[in-house]
Amino acid sequence: MLVGIPLETKHSNAVVPKECANEMSAYLELVGQMRCKRSFAEVFNYFAPRLRSYALKQMGNEALAMELVQDTMSNVWQKSHLFNSEKGAPSTWIFTIARNIRFDMLRKQRNRKEDICADDLWPVLCEQTADVNEVPLDEQVTLQELGKLFGALPEKQRAVIEAIYVEGKSQQEVADELSIPLGTVKSRTRLALQRLKEMLKDND
Repeated sequence: MLVGIPLETKHSNAVVPKECANEMSAYLELVGQMRCKRSFAEVFNYFAPRLRSYALKQMGNEALAMELVQDTMSNVWQKSHLFNSEKGAPSTWIFTIARNIRFDMLRKQRNRKEDICADDLWPVLCEQTADVNEVPLDEQVTLQELGKLFGALPEKQRAVIEAIYVEGKSQQEVADELSIPLGTVKSRTRLALQRLKEMLKDND
């Protein structure tokens, strides 16, 4: 048992028998109609190890797999009233929820990877200021000078840079806050960093 989820058994990937499907359907209906915790426990204990096996194969990460299982079963509890046994088997319904959650998780991971980490700014600056004696950055570009460089950026670019590098926000958060597309935030960030590099060259 791991975080309330039984470890995979040798039968975890077996096709759900019709009798078991009917039983799970009945449990889901009780959850939807009466918020029956005992019925939900039956559904959880049956599907959790199967979801875990699916998630591990798809994502290859135990922590992400457990997160997917927990989120899926949480959705099952909250949306159980939407389940209709006449439209499909409980396994089809639950694994559809799991796949949608997996897509959301992958999308979030991709957005995080595309976000520019605050540390990425400093290699850009160091690249332009380092010399053969490897003089530390703070001895070549003072904070006051950096402030002047940031202040020389166009207002819209400066707002994005300050939100990301000073306030520590992600690009998606900045896009939401400013009500602009994520692509616009990325474009302004890229242009701002390029402008900073050019200004550093001019100051050499």
